[in-house]
Amino acid sequence: MTIARTLAAVASDSDYDPNSMPVARAHAYIRAFLSPVTTVERVQVRSALGRVLAQDITSDIDVPGQDNSAMDGYAMRFADLKADGETGLRVVGSSFAGKPYEGTLAAGQAVRIMTGGVVPRAADTVVMQERVRVSGDEVTIPGGQQKGQNVRAAGCDIRNGQVVFRRGQMVRPAELGMIASLGIGEVSVYRRLRVAFFSTGDELVQIGRPLGPGQIYDSNRYTIYGMLARLGAEIIDMGVVRDDPAAIEQAFCEAARAADVVITSGGVSVGDADYVKQILSRLGEVLFWKIAMKPGRPLAYGRIGSAHFFGLPGNPVSAMVTFYQFVREALLVLMGVPEPAPLPILKAQCTTAIKKAPGRTEFQRGILSPGDAGQWTVRVTGDQGSAVLSSMSQANCFIILPDDQGNTPAGATVDVQLLEGLI
Repeated sequence: MTIARTLAAVASDSDYDPNSMPVARAHAYIRAFLSPVTTVERVQVRSALGRVLAQDITSDIDVPGQDNSAMDGYAMRFADLKADGETGLRVVGSSFAGKPYEGTLAAGQAVRIMTGGVVPRAADTVVMQERVRVSGDEVTIPGGQQKGQNVRAAGCDIRNGQVVFRRGQMVRPAELGMIASLGIGEVSVYRRLRVAFFSTGDELVQIGRPLGPGQIYDSNRYTIYGMLARLGAEIIDMGVVRDDPAAIEQAFCEAARAADVVITSGGVSVGDADYVKQILSRLGEVLFWKIAMKPGRPLAYGRIGSAHFFGLPGNPVSAMVTFYQFVREALLVLMGVPEPAPLPILKAQCTTAIKKAPGRTEFQRGILSPGDAGQWTVRVTGDQGSAVLSSMSQANCFIILPDDQGNTPAGATVDVQLLEGLI
């Protein structure tokens, strides 16, 4: 689906407003234009970390491969145990992880077994060592045991023939270990998504150079780099582009040729030196320019040739908020994850009053803490200005205030979106 073919259909929607798009509707519009990468690569298991599976992973073994013990203790036949009262059994050997007992357990016998040790043939129950008495080669088992206790059955984790992971699964550390547990050394994954990004503005200065009057260091490229790196994208950092139409147009053309996604920060608001909108009208299509949210109202989404375009605001907090609310999910879909898991949201009691006018969805930066009786509490980080990057560093969540909500009194219950592990 291309923007050029469907823009008229979108514009016919009575709620469509490219200059004030509601948050939920912007999500839906963006999602409609996303087509995942299709190129498949074969990689070693360790190289699959952070990649998206292009084929199902099916096990051709049971995991574990044999019945094994969940405890250090003694393996025995449940039929030998008295229903009530103690039972004495003769210890005839041992079973360690990787060194099983080779014989078959006979009546009245037991085997010393360690966690992970294979349960001997004919044995079906393990009693943990803390519950028994040992004297020489005899072990005394108290009454009240249950058949099959402390035994992990073969295939209880993964069965032979089971589809363990479906195509579209992101490979995280747990998936990496599970694939290795199947003895699989290579997997098929989608190629990395290529993302090019640059900042625009004459006021921006590279780190290491002195600041002139009215200039600031370019922090957005570093936060964007960090967020992209967490997603496992192939990153193309094109630096800072000056407020010059020819330079900006050249940067857009180079970025669109090199990448699947182009991200800019700055240059999408209304101003005499904001050339991005004019240039994109020649090079591609833009679906919307503004979102009914705070911070992050000047957010643009469109296409430049075959590349997706996200124009993030220039203010540091706004750039991060819009990335997490819109760009993150879109990139995951493009990477091959069909239904990315949303950022977790829970309810919390707000301990500080929050001023807000209805009309826009707000994402206040907050600090979430455990309160009394299992109730979570949250407070704002302080100054919520879109240029105050320290508010993102201090925060571990967003306090989400819907567009129709006004002032929020202290003690009110609010929605909180967790950020831990993302920022």
